[in-house]
Formats: sequence, structure tokens, C-alpha cells
Amino acid sequence: MKNASLIQIALIASSLITLCFTVLLGINHLIIGNLHWPSILVLAICSFASSCAIIYYFVDSFVYRRIKVLYKNIHDLKVNKNTKLNLSSEDPITEVEQQVQEFSTRKSSEIEELRKMEQYRREFMGDVSHELKTPIFNTQGYIETLLNGALNNPKVNVSYLKKASKNLDRLSDIVDNLLSISENEAGNLKLNFQKFDLVKLVNDVFETHEMPAEIKDISLAFKKENPSSKMVLADRAQIEIVLNNLIINAIKYGNDDGHIWVGIYNMDNKVLIEVTDDGPGIEKEHLPRLFDRFYRIDKHRSRFEGGNGLGLSICKHIIEAHEQTIHVRSTAGIGSTFGFTLNNA
Repeated sequence: MKNASLIQIALIASSLITLCFTVLLGINHLIIGNLHWPSILVLAICSFASSCAIIYYFVDSFVYRRIKVLYKNIHDLKVNKNTKLNLSSEDPITEVEQQVQEFSTRKSSEIEELRKMEQYRREFMGDVSHELKTPIFNTQGYIETLLNGALNNPKVNVSYLKKASKNLDRLSDIVDNLLSISENEAGNLKLNFQKFDLVKLVNDVFETHEMPAEIKDISLAFKKENPSSKMVLADRAQIEIVLNNLIINAIKYGNDDGHIWVGIYNMDNKVLIEVTDDGPGIEKEHLPRLFDRFYRIDKHRSRFEGGNGLGLSICKHIIEAHEQTIHVRSTAGIGSTFGFTLNNA
């Protein structure tokens, strides 16, 4: 009788009361003898009926109705208030018990998720503040120095103005990248899907970064098994941003006299593009957060190289806007491979 309904509770309680009452009447009849068995039977029936009605009323009024109010409050928290409340009057206690357990489990998960989001928000705000503060502070320093007399010093005035301009450019890049990520997260990125030759696009990206690669004596090349032409269906301008970011990172953080290869692989209705380098590689613990905004493995080295930790996050949003996937695999001391998929044309 673990999940007894209201009527079952009333019947059981009334039966126990009637049984006790009948036993007392029977004892009275045996000792005193002023009652007859037909009278005892009638009194027992009357006792059962009246006690059943009274118990049903009190349990329904003071227990079940309050349980239903509790259930309704939980229900209103879970769903829209316009949703019809569906609670059986037969066994509301069991239903409320199940709903409370489900509600507790779900809220615990939501609270844990909110804690993670709050931690991420604090880290993000700290990173944004730090990234914006650095170029602002540097620019202020150069300008104040010029205003305090260095403007008339031909040895430093032009140099300081160039450095201030460079820091302002970096500040502008950070703001533009943040706006781009916000647009992508809000679903406002408008993709212009078209068929284009992926091999030609990679060659164009190679030409763009030929000079910084030559400075570090890094070679840019396709893998040997690559096709001479490969048509894909995507937003060419956005995919160019992805490839630019991946190639730039490979050059910035790669070893001198190193190599960067791009591999293109046919996968039925999709195409896999991989950018591989033989640089220092990435430790395993960094891989899960590599596409987070402002996340960098070596912050001091990244600032020296001019990075702001937003490039990979932008790549991730662009590829996901194409409803595709992006991934990374790396081994410290050997190199890294960044890969993403596109629709085959």
C-alpha cells in the first residue's frame, strides 16, 4: 500500500476504526448483554460509513489539497503557466514525489552549469580587461611622453607615434574580433554560400603569408597526396579567415626552419582540411580549452608575437555557422594539426 490513493487510505483507516469499534461492542455484549448482534452490525456499518467520509474529507482538505498546491508551484516553475496542469487525483503524493526528485536533479544540474558560466564570465571579463588595458596603457604612455616634450625631439617623436599607432591598431583588432564573435554567437553571421576551388584559396593564403614565413625560414606546402583541384560549397571569405588564422598561428608559434602542410581529403559528401606543423606542439591539458576566447598557452609569448587569443575562437564560430566541425590534435615536441570539414560540392 505504498502508493495508496485517497479513497484507499480512507477505506483502510475506516476499516481499522470499525474493527476496533465492533470489538468493543462485542465485548460489551458479552459482559453486559444489553446489545444484540443485529444492532452491533448496524452500528458497525454506520461507524464505517461515517468514519470513511470524515477521514476522506480531512485528508483531502488538509493533506492532498496542500500537496496539489505544492505540485502546482513546482509545475509553474518548470513550464509556462498557460500549460494545462495534469495531475491525477488518484495518487498525487507519488506524482509529487517524482516531480520533486526530477526538479531537484534538474536544478542541481542548472546550478552547477550556472557556477561554471559564472567562473567563465569572471575569467572572460578579466581577460578582456587585461587585453584592452595593455594597448591603451601603452598608447597613453607614448602620447603623454610626446606631450611632455618628446614631440620636439626628432630622435623619438616619429618612433613613438608609430608605436602608439601600432597599439591602437591592436586595440581595434581586439574590438573587431569581439564584435565578430558576438555577431556569430547571436546568429547574425550571414553566410554567402558558393562553389569555389579550395586548392586555389589555400594557394592565395600561402602567398599572403609568404613573407613572414620566409623570415622564420618556414616552408608552406600541400601534402603530396593532395588533389590539384577541389570544389567545396561554403562562404569563401569566411573560410579564408579560418585558413588565415590557422596559418598565422602555425607561423607565429612554429619553430624556425620548420614546415607547414595543408592536407585536403575527400570524405564522401564532406571535405576534410588539415593544417599541420612540426612546431613545439601543445600539451594535452590545453587542448579542451584551445578554442575558448582569450585562452592562450603561453600568454607572455603570445603578447610578444602580437596575438590576442581570439583567432581560434573566431575559427570555431565560423565553422559551426557552416554546421561543420573543427578539431585539434597535438603532441608536445612533435607538432599540431588543426582540421575542419566543409560540404563537398
